[in-house]
Amino acid sequence: MASSWRKYETRKRDPNPQNVALLVIDLQNHFSSMAKPILHNALTTIDLCRRASIPIFFTRHVHKSLATDTTMLGEWWNGDLIIDGTPDSELIPEIKRQVNGPDEVVEKNTYSAFHNTCLQEKLVEIGVEEVIVIGVMTNLCCETTAREAFVRGYRVFFSTDATATVNEELHDATLMNLTYGFAYLVDCDRLRRGLLRN
Repeated sequence: MASSWRKYETRKRDPNPQNVALLVIDLQNHFSSMAKPILHNALTTIDLCRRASIPIFFTRHVHKSLATDTTMLGEWWNGDLIIDGTPDSELIPEIKRQVNGPDEVVEKNTYSAFHNTCLQEKLVEIGVEEVIVIGVMTNLCCETTAREAFVRGYRVFFSTDATATVNEELHDATLMNLTYGFAYLVDCDRLRRGLLRN
């Protein structure tokens, strides 16, 4: 069956390797079972961006304390939050983040990677005008970050095959909404052609 979002995909474009950054959203142990089906594509996307010298920002969704750092998420998810310092809070080991290299980690405690973080300042500092979004969950942190990036003036590229959530229905709903009003959709093959064409 054809993906329902394809009929809304009326705009196509490739990222510009000169001014794009990759945002890897919440690929943490807490979400490892959800991320497993897309992990190969996420790692491929990360590798493509490294080969194209594109800066990479990894987000970690963490809460410092259930008592003081829950935001509305504590109520919404009945206190089922990721506490900093626990194994669940760490990035999935397969990522092999370049600790002493250019990879950056941004900690957040809500759906958006921009809200009360240093992400905007770091993107401005290195002249980023476009972002590619991959990770989990498609319809929560990935979508919220993509929408906020668009509102802040970034050209947004959203991965169809390196994002995941709890089911296909929610995944497709996000892709429909984003391609209609916020983001260019990409997948590993499109990124390979667009980023490594030179």
